[in-house]
Amino acid sequence: MSRAPQDPRYSQLHSHVTYPLKGRRRPLPVSLRLVLGLSMLIVVGTVFLLLPGVTTGERLSFMEALFTSTSAVTVTGLTVVTTSTDFTRWGQLILILLAQVGGVGYMFVLAVTLVLVRGRLSLMDRLTLTGSLGLDKPAGILRLSRRALAGILIIEGLGALLLYLHWRRSGIVPADDAPFYAFFHAISAFCNAGFDLFVGLSRYPRGIPGDSLTLMLLAALVFLGGLGIPVLSDLLTWRKPQPLSLHTRLTLGATLALLLIGWIGLFIPEARPGGVLQNDPLDQQLVRSLFQSVSTRSAGFPGFEEFNRLVPESQLLVMSLMFIGSGPASMGGGITTSTLVVLTVALWSYAHSHREVQIARRTISAGTVRRAAMILFISLFSVVFASWLILMTHDLTMNRVLFEVTSAFATVGLSLGITDDLNTFGRLIIILMMFWGRLGAITLVVALVQRMAPRGQSVRYPEERVVL
Repeated sequence: MSRAPQDPRYSQLHSHVTYPLKGRRRPLPVSLRLVLGLSMLIVVGTVFLLLPGVTTGERLSFMEALFTSTSAVTVTGLTVVTTSTDFTRWGQLILILLAQVGGVGYMFVLAVTLVLVRGRLSLMDRLTLTGSLGLDKPAGILRLSRRALAGILIIEGLGALLLYLHWRRSGIVPADDAPFYAFFHAISAFCNAGFDLFVGLSRYPRGIPGDSLTLMLLAALVFLGGLGIPVLSDLLTWRKPQPLSLHTRLTLGATLALLLIGWIGLFIPEARPGGVLQNDPLDQQLVRSLFQSVSTRSAGFPGFEEFNRLVPESQLLVMSLMFIGSGPASMGGGITTSTLVVLTVALWSYAHSHREVQIARRTISAGTVRRAAMILFISLFSVVFASWLILMTHDLTMNRVLFEVTSAFATVGLSLGITDDLNTFGRLIIILMMFWGRLGAITLVVALVQRMAPRGQSVRYPEERVVL
C-alpha cells in the first residue's frame, strides 16, 4: 500500500514519495526529474537552432547549436557565435525564448501550463516545482507560482516599455528595431541571460549603449531577476506591519552588501592609470562600475568597453562575485547569497562557542548548515577540476581559464575572450559546467547517488576523534 500523504516524510523533496504496489512503476525522484527536464529543454533548443532560417549564413554546426542552446537555457550568455550578426530575427527570437523558459524554470512554465489545461497539479509535479524553486515545502506552491508569473510579466513588460521609449526618443536604436530590441533586452536582463544585440554591429562600437539611463534600466532588471522568485513574491505581497521573511531580509542584505563591495572594488583599480575606465569622465566611471557590479554576479553584460583588459585585482574580484552569484531560486547562479550568509553566520557562531547557529532571533538548522557546506565544497571542487581539465588540453593561462570556468559555473557569461579558442573537449567542459551551475550542486549529486543509496535502518558506529 502506498505511503499516506500525511506522513511527514512524504513531503521531503528528495524522497521517492511512494512505495508503489507490485507491478506499478516507481515515480522518478524529484532531482532526477529536474535533471532530465533541463536536458530535454537543451535538446529541443539545439534542434530549433539547427533549423533553416535561424542563421544569416551557414547553419550552425551541432556543437555550436548545443553550446548556444545550453548557454541560453542555463541563462549564461557565453557564445561561440555573434548574436547580433549570425542570427536572423527568427533565430534571435528562439534564443531569447529559450532564455525566458530557462530563466523562470521549465518546471515553472510546465506547472502553469498544466494548471491552465487540467485545472490542477499532481503531487509529484508540486514536489518537482518546489524543488526547482529551492523551497522546502510544497504548501502554497500554486499561489506562489501565480504571484511570481504575474510579477515577472509586469517587470519585464515595464522594463521593455521604458527601454523602448528611451531608445526610440534618443535615437540610440532605429525606430523599426526599437520594439524588438527592447523586448529582447528586457527578457535578457531580467532573466540574467547576458545576450545582447549590440556587440558586433559597426554602429555600436562600444557594445551596449553606455548612457546612464540605459545602464540603470538594465541594472534594475538584472537586480530584480537576481533576487529570486520567493523574495519577489514576498516583496509583492508585503504589507506593514508584517515583517519580511528572514530569507528575504538576508537575501536583500547580502545582495546590497555585495553590490557595494563590487562597485567600490571595481571603481578604484579601473579608474586609475592603466585601468579600463581611466579615460572616462567621473560620472561615467561611477555608473559603469555600478552597472558592472550588478551584472557581474549574475547577468554577464560587459559594462566596461574593453572587458578583457581588466587588471588582475579586478579579475579576482569579479571571479569571487561570480562564484557567490545571486539569490536562490533566481535567474542567476553561483553558490547563492544564502549559502554565503549561512556559512558566515555559522562560522561566527562557532567562533563564539554558541551551541546553535542564530541570526535575527532565529535559529538556522544544522541540516541547512551542512547543506551550505556541501554546496561550497562541491562547487569549489567542480570549478578547480574543470579548470584543470581545460589547462591540460589547451595552451591558455590559468587566470583566463579559471575565469571562464567560474563564469560558466555561475551562469554569468562574462569572458576574457577565450571561448572561441576552446576545442571541442573544452567546449564540452564549459557546457557541463553551465548545466551543473544552473541545476545546482546538490540537485545533481542527489540525482546521481539517490538510487544507489542503501535502504533500511542506518547503523551507528562508535565515535573517534580526528585531529583538525
